[in-house]
Amino acid sequence: MTNRTSFSLKEYEKLINGLLERGYEVRDFSEAVPTQSHLVLRHDIDMSLQAAVKIARLEDRLGIAAHYFVLLRTEFYNIFSKNGLHAIEDILRLGHKVGLHFDTSLYTNEELENAAEWEIGCLQCVTGREVEMVSFHRPAKSLLGRKEPIAGRCHSYQPKFFKKMAYCSDSRGYWRYGHPYSLEAVKAGRGLQLLTHPIWWTENDYTDPVSRLNQFANDRHLSMQKELARNCEPYGHAYPNFLNIEKQKTSIE
Repeated sequence: MTNRTSFSLKEYEKLINGLLERGYEVRDFSEAVPTQSHLVLRHDIDMSLQAAVKIARLEDRLGIAAHYFVLLRTEFYNIFSKNGLHAIEDILRLGHKVGLHFDTSLYTNEELENAAEWEIGCLQCVTGREVEMVSFHRPAKSLLGRKEPIAGRCHSYQPKFFKKMAYCSDSRGYWRYGHPYSLEAVKAGRGLQLLTHPIWWTENDYTDPVSRLNQFANDRHLSMQKELARNCEPYGHAYPNFLNIEKQKTSIE
């Protein structure tokens, strides 16, 4: 089985069912035991909250819960917006947990603790829930395997989750450490932290990561045009079709 594979919602469902059939049990970070067949599902939301909601709904149908980590400082989405807040609420309503996806590159090493505490506080205001876990966004090598918590919270790269149990990631649109089924630890039934990024897993079958990102960019452009038409009369008059699309969408919903 190759590292580059078909990424779709159907394939994700097959992947999870395959791990469950191998005897894995989905567990919270706090419950996971590296020596047992415990599966921790982690989703780092780098680009699309809407893609994350689709996976959250799929997992709910499967009767399992996962950890979703959101960025506060990103150009791709806004958790404080109407649509962003609805997405977070949907994920929580489905029984999943929301943690902080912390972009450490925005701060100096001396600022990390205070910055993480501030971002955690902001996220807790949005969710109304305690933030229990942190994951680092595109972490520096110095953070991989870091033993110490961050701002008093556990993080996904601590040795228990990153070294003592198997770790598998779909970063960059392919399995960086080999397909989950091919890992020796998984064959032996040891604990697994499975990191996925919702942007890759869609209804369509994209075998090429760039094609998927191009579609995402096109969708974002269309969404921006709709917002411009809805909020700015000159644009709405110039492009009334975007207003008609919104009206049709509202009537359907």
